[in-house]
Amino acid sequence: MSKNKDELKHSDEEELMQSPVPEEQPAAAEGADEPAPAKEPDELERALAAAEDYKRKWYSVSAEYDNFRKRNQSAVAQAYADGKAEAILKLLAVADNFGYAYEGACDEKTKQGIDKIIKSFNTIISSLGVEEIVINVGDAFDEGVAEAVMNVPAGEGEQANTVSRVLKKGYRQGDKVIRFAQVVVTNQ
Repeated sequence: MSKNKDELKHSDEEELMQSPVPEEQPAAAEGADEPAPAKEPDELERALAAAEDYKRKWYSVSAEYDNFRKRNQSAVAQAYADGKAEAILKLLAVADNFGYAYEGACDEKTKQGIDKIIKSFNTIISSLGVEEIVINVGDAFDEGVAEAVMNVPAGEGEQANTVSRVLKKGYRQGDKVIRFAQVVVTNQ
């Protein structure tokens, strides 16, 4: 009996498959409510074009913001370095005064005390990346690190355009000279 059910079921399926499908005919009233097929691609194209335009604008704004952020970071770093150099430059006058006090000290204990202060100061500015520009008497004058504040005639055995005396020490921070040394230079 189950065999008969399966056969009947199978024959019903065959009949349905072989029977013709009625064609759908568009009703006149239904055609007026539906948009024409030509409109859909136009709307789709406009939407895709708008999406592409928004995407291009987003990339542009994103790149512009990234460039702004990089410029801003660079400007902040430069301002910090300039402010640090300016503060150090103002403190160098104090170091000069300690140097003058050391040279003018009468007794040894005073010189030792001032020397400790100078060493402490040098340690602090070294930790900030500042180093003294070493210029010795007899060195050739280098206008890249020193400025000549006075010229004196060359004595016997001295060459022209050499340092005869250092009035103020020069300092640099990295590759940048923050204060040029002031020197007296010999001439012919």
